[in-house]
Amino acid sequence: MTDPAMDIPALHAFLTREFPQVEGVFRIEELRADGVRVRMPVTDANLRPGGTVSGPSMFALADVALYIAILARVGPKALAVTTNCSIDFMRRPGPVDMLAEARLLKLGRSLAVGDALLYSEGLAEPVARAGITYALPPPHIG
Repeated sequence: MTDPAMDIPALHAFLTREFPQVEGVFRIEELRADGVRVRMPVTDANLRPGGTVSGPSMFALADVALYIAILARVGPKALAVTTNCSIDFMRRPGPVDMLAEARLLKLGRSLAVGDALLYSEGLAEPVARAGITYALPPPHIG
């Protein structure tokens, strides 16, 4: 893979500008050639009865993490959209911060395919795995 088109400060600035609703909800911790690590600090708003992180919160983490991995490669193009996501919930996440290790598997002209492993902080084994496909805008739109 080529070098990233955006670094972590540029990615955070883009998200703050284009998606202010996620400001402070996700933190990019690491940017690699094939993906990113993103943290979601877990609050009461992320918990469901029983003190476990909700499925919608885990979906959001996986989705945003792969979106960030794509942005890092293609640059600031806000119009990339999720076209498919499949999540396997494998273990009960604790009421602690969650981490997504998102990996970009294929970056084509019109589609990007990747996966994300989700972890509860402190657990070595993933609590969920997501396979995600994004549609990319044509080069003249973005």
